Amino acid sequence: MDYPQMVDHRATVEPVPRRIRGYLDNVCIFDTTRAVYVWDSPKYPFYQVPADDVRLELLTDDGKSHRHRLGTSSVHTLAVGDTRRPGTARRYGPDADPAVAGTVRFEWSALDAWFEEDEEVYVHPRNPYTRVDALRSSRLVTIALDGVTLAESAATVMVFETGLPTRYYFDRTAVDFTHLVPSETRTECPYKGRTSQYWTAQLGNTTVIDLAWSYAFPTQALNPIKNLVAFYNEDVDLTVDGRLMERPGRAGHRAS
Repeated sequence: MDYPQMVDHRATVEPVPRRIRGYLDNVCIFDTTRAVYVWDSPKYPFYQVPADDVRLELLTDDGKSHRHRLGTSSVHTLAVGDTRRPGTARRYGPDADPAVAGTVRFEWSALDAWFEEDEEVYVHPRNPYTRVDALRSSRLVTIALDGVTLAESAATVMVFETGLPTRYYFDRTAVDFTHLVPSETRTECPYKGRTSQYWTAQLGNTTVIDLAWSYAFPTQALNPIKNLVAFYNEDVDLTVDGRLMERPGRAGHRAS
């Protein structure tokens, strides 16, 4: 089954209309309303922050450079007290493309926390062209594995996310936890937040690791899925209004 493909914006640099902040060891490294999106991938952009909005005294030039299609940047180490993030900041000088000249790009892993306005963002910047909609539905949805029904409901929340299969979130009372074992796995999503629980399915000789998951504290936009349970369509028999749905390919697998 084909799913909507990401539009490739790699030739573009666009203004970020949101306030962006980054923190390391509870120190605000930058606070800006003038960041730009720079697209190196069709899936999501990077933020680049005007150097004037960065605590530049926390950056040390590593004496190295990095070539990019928009120009050459100098590589810096970010340090707050005893915490160091070597080579995780790139500063673009006046000889770079005017769209990014005078900006700094931080690797996502350089910081402990990133915020768009006052909401924390996980994994990578949110793609402004990605839609994620959570819609309550009365269609009858059934999840089965090896002929055993794991969940069934006519009151699910369907999550439609650009580039991914539809995910179906069930009230916990509609889920049979007899064959689900809690897992230690936790994941993060830029659009939905941080998962609170995963479950592995165990039915006889069949084990499917981390088949189901839940968000106890999703982002505000995805609040309808709070504490509900979803399953990877890739690994189960999914029927919607009695119609068995084709299992999606595994390209988006483990992207909840």
